[in-house]
Amino acid sequence: MSGSITGGELVVRMLESLGIRKVFGVPGGQTLAITDAILASSAIDFITARHENAAAVMADAYGRLTGTPGVCLATTGPGATNLLTGIGGAVRDSSPVLVLTCNNAGENIHRDDAQNADHVELFRPLTKYSRLVAHAGALRQAVEEAYLNAMSGNPGPAHLDFARDTIEGPVADADAAVPEDEHPMCRWVVQRPRADVHALTDVATRLAQAERPVLWLGNGCNRSGAGEAALALAESLRIPVLTTFNGIGSVPTTHPLVFGALSRMGTRLSSRVMADADLVLAVGNSLNAVSTSRWHMELPNVIQIDVDPAMLGRNYGLRTTGVVADARATLEELVSLLADRAGALSATRSPWIAELQRAEELWWQEPAAVEATAGGDGLSPAEVVRRLRTAAPDETLLIPDAGNPGVWSYLWQIRQPGSYIKPVGFGNMGFAVPAAVAAVVADPGRPVLALVGDGSLGMSLAELETLVRVGGRVAVVVLNDAGYGNIRQEQIVHYGNRTIGVDFGPSDYAWVARGLGLPAERTTGLEELAKRVGETLEGRSPALFDVPIDQSVNAWTYPAFRPYEPEEG
Repeated sequence: MSGSITGGELVVRMLESLGIRKVFGVPGGQTLAITDAILASSAIDFITARHENAAAVMADAYGRLTGTPGVCLATTGPGATNLLTGIGGAVRDSSPVLVLTCNNAGENIHRDDAQNADHVELFRPLTKYSRLVAHAGALRQAVEEAYLNAMSGNPGPAHLDFARDTIEGPVADADAAVPEDEHPMCRWVVQRPRADVHALTDVATRLAQAERPVLWLGNGCNRSGAGEAALALAESLRIPVLTTFNGIGSVPTTHPLVFGALSRMGTRLSSRVMADADLVLAVGNSLNAVSTSRWHMELPNVIQIDVDPAMLGRNYGLRTTGVVADARATLEELVSLLADRAGALSATRSPWIAELQRAEELWWQEPAAVEATAGGDGLSPAEVVRRLRTAAPDETLLIPDAGNPGVWSYLWQIRQPGSYIKPVGFGNMGFAVPAAVAAVVADPGRPVLALVGDGSLGMSLAELETLVRVGGRVAVVVLNDAGYGNIRQEQIVHYGNRTIGVDFGPSDYAWVARGLGLPAERTTGLEELAKRVGETLEGRSPALFDVPIDQSVNAWTYPAFRPYEPEEG
């Protein structure tokens, strides 16, 4: 190749060589050198969001679902700052993301130019890597380094801030600057560390010696694709499996050795399993506050496996043995190491497993877990989630938003790995609808159920129009309790029914959705809701269902979510 290219064109060609095929964003004057190069690209599509926070969430969700970086683009000042909340979600939930912001001309950065802001300092606390690129000669290396940071070790967002004149001006020595068709970094950046052989032998010995070990899978198992290996180890040794909230989706909850999620609100079933344990094998699990009730949970000795050494023993350090290694590779090696002892260990633990499985049957049969408990107007959210599961295809991707939708999703059975994503570590509201857009972009044929509260929908309402543009088999179900329901419920429980700041006026979200071009209806009957959602998930285009929810059903006091309390004596 000969001739000159702009810095923006080089950035786009770098993205092409690194396998990037989608960019989410909101254009601005400073971004035009990049967006114009995307327009000329035959490999990359630009998906216009209605707000930069939604673009960041789309990039986060795309990274989680594909394992390749989601990319978001924004202009200087308010465009960049609007990205921050979504990027906070990506860093806390370990999602590979490239954050591209475009600043003013290099000589005017930190001066009183329009929309001036120090993007690098703004993004530094919420990214793995943040850098200003103010020279064309640094463009290629900067993109490479950002990609490496986003993909290696514990994945996460990496930020590049481009000076406007750097991307609008020519690149010297274009032949040397333009990468080959596929960047060689793509072939090796996905490598993960394997466990030290002596450490692995010790883990195997302790698993064999334990009477009641529990396998507790975290988000690292989703990132590593470790679900199949985890089930192979559990089946071989008859070990019960729990997940963290962020680990949901790594294994099917329909498997007879999987007993659901254990976290801040958990369930009586999952807390019963942990209460029995004499050893915890925590894999890709940081033992963070959400998982451990802010570290008030009593745990036995812990073996913690993680690709990030800084996570090992960070919490529960005095009882933790750490192993720096990839989740999937380590679990696969443990299966081989313990193969000759598997039969005897399995037989020893079978009575305990049978006891837990019986407890699980009773948990699902309890009226509080199955039937409506509603005492007022509207449907029980527990009933809605359980009924929608029967109407949705097995491969449906469930995307619950922060707050009550996520809590009620404990009652959704995961039938296939990789079919659940949720904002956990940052708890950023307004996640589900933009994430559904990203899911369609990643896989247009997959059915998606976005379970969103009316509070979160108010923060992402305009993205319904984005959803109309991308299409897809998406059902948006609005759990409408006319307020910030989870906070209202907590006030009721802890502040003697005194509430403030949590109630909305009447809102018809179906009417609003139709105004944005999305087919929608207000649905008050459970069977009609299941029928219409099922039709949408089997169809070709998205729809929204506004479902009035009974405010009296409280996630904080819901019987199935109460912790297990062992009997005395």
